[in-house]
Amino acid sequence: MGRILAIDYGTRRTGMAVTDPGQMIASPLETVLSHELMNYLQAYFEKEEVELLVVGHPLQMDHTDSESMKQIRFFVGAFKKRFKGIPVEWMDERFTSKMAVDAMIAGGMKKSDRRVKGNVDRVSAALILQSFLEKRNKRQD
Repeated sequence: MGRILAIDYGTRRTGMAVTDPGQMIASPLETVLSHELMNYLQAYFEKEEVELLVVGHPLQMDHTDSESMKQIRFFVGAFKKRFKGIPVEWMDERFTSKMAVDAMIAGGMKKSDRRVKGNVDRVSAALILQSFLEKRNKRQD
């Protein structure tokens, strides 16, 4: 069984999270500059088996796409062309940045560490992935 990788795609940075090989636990992985993401993924896929990419879908409160969806759709199109064997699924990412900050505070992370923007991106990706796993598990029950 391969891992599931989730991304919180941003204009400048992209946070990533990954499951364990058994697809039970979501953990923050890395934050990379978005323009370097494809090369990072290529290297990652060469050393780890990934069977699914989950992409955070930024929705407005009225369920319409946010302005960033144009860039995210462009990335997903390029991803599908380059990595044909890895399917892509979408997951609502509303409120994940706020939830990530709250989780870091609850976990005792220092304010100076919370200000490192990559930390929020990675934790947001982990929350997206955890939500995906919970939704998938409910469907299987």
